[in-house]
Amino acid sequence: MDIDIEQPLSLVTNKLEGWLSGFIAMLPNILVAILTLILFIFLAKAISSGANQLFKRISQNTAVISLFNTLIYIAVIATGLFIALGILELTQTVTTLLAGVGILGLALGFAFQDIAANFISGILIAFRQPFRVGDIIENEGYLGTVTEINLRTTTINTFQGLEILVPNKNLFQNVVINYTRTKDRRVDLGVGVSYGDDLRKVKKITLEAVSKLESIDQSREVTLFYNEFGDSSINFSVRFWANSPRQPDYLQAQSDAIIAIQEAYNEHDIMIPFPIRTLDFGIKGGEKLSEMVLQHQNGKD
Repeated sequence: MDIDIEQPLSLVTNKLEGWLSGFIAMLPNILVAILTLILFIFLAKAISSGANQLFKRISQNTAVISLFNTLIYIAVIATGLFIALGILELTQTVTTLLAGVGILGLALGFAFQDIAANFISGILIAFRQPFRVGDIIENEGYLGTVTEINLRTTTINTFQGLEILVPNKNLFQNVVINYTRTKDRRVDLGVGVSYGDDLRKVKKITLEAVSKLESIDQSREVTLFYNEFGDSSINFSVRFWANSPRQPDYLQAQSDAIIAIQEAYNEHDIMIPFPIRTLDFGIKGGEKLSEMVLQHQNGKD
């Protein structure tokens, strides 16, 4: 049986000739597309270099600067690629690519919500700089020195020697107290004296004792305010400023004040009372202590 291969061969030949004709017809567009892509590669490098210098003036965070440089470089290259595809009249390919990128971005956004939130918060923290490495901050009960800020977490070394990794989302959304930025830190020391002491005398002696301390900022006034009648004492607050916001200086000022107040009170017979409970048997509806003793004695007889 004879096999006729001329027809299939002719179809293949015609197809190849059509592709070759199409390639030759598109050759000018291909060259223009390649030149466009090369131009955008050089343009991406130039824009990325200029952006790098600009970002260094805004932020010192190298991770954020590197991230933005990379994003800018990719964005310029992607723009050149889409233009090149448009020159080649591959509009459908461009549309498909854009749709695929959009769907992928949406899926990743839902899958990594917390990571994305921490990531974006890290970028905003790097540019706004509410705190820097070396600052003493407090957030949600954690107090310590900032040792590292990256795109996802911030590292805090507490004064107890613990290393805490705090998600940037928590630092961006919640209250952060920066003790370094203000350069001032006040000590509010609570004290109580007995009800039998002269309050005017207590105030005078307390202010004199604290005002002499070298560990406090003597250029600022020491104040004292009585604030409540406690169960066992009349309570008040002594307020004074530490020499610096550093935690050791703050604790030293507080410790020196406690020692000075106790020594002054011992010298002037002022009492800081222990908790006291008074038992009153003569209240309405109760029995007097004397009657209870007599009843007890009569019961023994």
